[in-house]
Amino acid sequence: MSLIRRSNVFDPFSLDLWDPFQGFPFGSGSSSSLFPSFASANSETAAFAGARIDWKETPEAHVFKADVPGLKKEEVKVEIEDGNVLQISGERSKEQEEKNDQWHRVERSSGKFLRRFRLPENAKTEQIRASMENGVLTVTVPKEEAKKPDVKAIQISG
Repeated sequence: MSLIRRSNVFDPFSLDLWDPFQGFPFGSGSSSSLFPSFASANSETAAFAGARIDWKETPEAHVFKADVPGLKKEEVKVEIEDGNVLQISGERSKEQEEKNDQWHRVERSSGKFLRRFRLPENAKTEQIRASMENGVLTVTVPKEEAKKPDVKAIQISG
């Protein structure tokens, strides 16, 4: 069972979108196995745990960088859901096995991945840009300028 936080406070790590311990026996996920859900080749999402994402905030924008080595831009989706949820997903296909092949080790993961991030209120979701270079997806979400409060001087009489 995941916790759902409903608040006006911006919390980029709210658990209603992403639980980093989902599937682990000691986390909040409901896995009965000793192994995390991404270890299974039949898992519907998060099958490849290699989709690590950094999120930094600059004065002008929120910048997300995702490691997606070996994927083409056509194999990755960047979407906005419910107006303020950034969703990054994709799939790496499993390599075809030939009858004459003898595998000694399989460490590269394959399958689907899905990551979701709740964006703050100052995000300009209609101006999001995404680019991919050398296996790194960069998503830039511009921010609205902070409004300076209007200050009006009041004349003091007397």
